[in-house]
Amino acid sequence: MGRDHSSLLDRDQDIRIGIVGGGTMGSSIASQVLMSGLRVTVVEAKSDAARRAQDRIVATIDRARQNGFTDIAKEVIEERLSVVTDYAQLDGSSIVIESVPEIVELKREVISRVRRAVGHGVPIGSNTSSIAIGSLQEGLPGAESIGGLHFFNPVPASALIEIVVGPLTGLAIVDLFQDFARSLDKEAIVVNDAPGFATSRLGVALGLEAIRMLEDKVASAADIDQAMVLGYRHPIGPLRLTDLVGLDVRLAIARYLERMLGERFTPPKLLISMVEAGRLGKKSGEGFFVW
Repeated sequence: MGRDHSSLLDRDQDIRIGIVGGGTMGSSIASQVLMSGLRVTVVEAKSDAARRAQDRIVATIDRARQNGFTDIAKEVIEERLSVVTDYAQLDGSSIVIESVPEIVELKREVISRVRRAVGHGVPIGSNTSSIAIGSLQEGLPGAESIGGLHFFNPVPASALIEIVVGPLTGLAIVDLFQDFARSLDKEAIVVNDAPGFATSRLGVALGLEAIRMLEDKVASAADIDQAMVLGYRHPIGPLRLTDLVGLDVRLAIARYLERMLGERFTPPKLLISMVEAGRLGKKSGEGFFVW
């Protein structure tokens, strides 16, 4: 089962990318892949979730079209996109990307199901932002074909993909992932398997300190963000970015990094209380800012 991954960038082939998880990140990844001229199969757990994922993908591409990032027609999207609930539909994928919540056991279960559907040779990229790739490879078949493919939200507007090399990841898979990044017009960085990798470790540290500053009433959320945008030329402030990522996602990553790296990643009480209150950022309509 599965296709020889050496043909991935041969545009004469009918290239299909599989994605498991059609939430915020999974649908954004699917949108980018579609706009890059490839076919996409998205697997969701239930039919209602599959319908929502399809709607998110179409809406993301509509926004990209309005902003001049793509001219892909809706008819082409409908022809290239499949959103299903059956893992067997992933057979024939050149790469499968896992994009489910940051829970080790869930990701391992998903990767195991993907393996049964596509065979041992098809590369699987985990879109984890912090979980060690080694913990996802351990004891699973085809571990040498598993690595990290960390995308950034929103994917169409982001220039970066972080490729994470697990302890068992083969060099050929790293090369393939780099080719895949280029096919999406993204720049790839390659990092070794460490908690939080390069991007989350630095980004979460900055975000948590910004939340502590807000908690300590150092300045307003808007002014803390402006300090980084105008003073350090960041494209977006750490609190607005946390809203985009999701406060619940940031809290889960912080708790993982706290376990792995120590108390400097202990989540602020303000972050915990906001998540408990359902103020999750853009997806709930309110976080540090009102959306």
